[in-house]
Amino acid sequence: MRLAVMGAGAVGRAVATLAGEYGHEVIGIADSSGATLGEALDVDAVLDRKTRTGSVGDDEPETLLDAEYDVLVEATPTTLGDAEPGFSHAVAAFERDRHVVLANKGPVAERYEDLRAAEAASAGELRFEATVAGAIPAVHTVEDVGPARVETVRGVLNGTANFVLSRMAAEGLEYDHVLAEAQELGVAEADPSFDVQGTDAALKCVIIANVLREARDDLEGSLSLADAAVSGIDELPASALELAANDGRTVRLIGEASPERVRVGPRLLPENGTLAVTGTQNIVQVETGHAGRLNLSGRGAGGPETASAVLSDVGRLSPN
Repeated sequence: MRLAVMGAGAVGRAVATLAGEYGHEVIGIADSSGATLGEALDVDAVLDRKTRTGSVGDDEPETLLDAEYDVLVEATPTTLGDAEPGFSHAVAAFERDRHVVLANKGPVAERYEDLRAAEAASAGELRFEATVAGAIPAVHTVEDVGPARVETVRGVLNGTANFVLSRMAAEGLEYDHVLAEAQELGVAEADPSFDVQGTDAALKCVIIANVLREARDDLEGSLSLADAAVSGIDELPASALELAANDGRTVRLIGEASPERVRVGPRLLPENGTLAVTGTQNIVQVETGHAGRLNLSGRGAGGPETASAVLSDVGRLSPN
């Protein structure tokens, strides 16, 4: 497949770098300030330019959408509300009957029905495995089991929050101390609010909930972040984890998605329970009607890890 990569952050760069290993060709890369297009594109040279100058090229970013590609990989930063510009990028690709693979959570979490409508009017297909739990095939597993046969999906869906809670529990440290450590290690962003307040995990749960919801004839419309009940870990005292440990338990930020609702918040768990993963690990539990509980764990973030989900999605698309 010929890939047009919109976004040159960690995920976009990794997709462009790894595409050849999966048998695909990158014909263009764009960031917020420029684009470079061409057959037999020298990806290393383009990304080197990005590192040196801050931009991948001199063309306008929107020129990428008019290029001759089979799949648009939308890897720009997640935005809330109208989910722009990612949503418009996806619609533009669908209007040209191109496939769309999303790493950007915004369009599929905030404007799910609109996105599905654009797909329905197109010969292109939509895939978005990379929007939920990085390399963990959460969406694909739900699709394979059958959304109508999945009751609930829950798990640890944010590595930053999990790292902070793991360190607080293991060392008895206060939140501010561990967060500063996470920032020094590059585990947490300079502004960590998206992660520690539960927003990132909630968006992932909304996406899963909408996949489950599509299989229900008795439910109308899709969910968005505004429909989720969300609380984070930013006000959790170390004493709460100490009290939990005294009772053989621990605390993790758990997201839960069902067709009817989305909830995210700190939850008490058995200290050695399946969901009590440590560090930046993620885990997804899929509760099914016939197959019981399925547990999937691994790296929930990172450029190469998320890129592997993107490129797996590309491999699932029909030939144009």
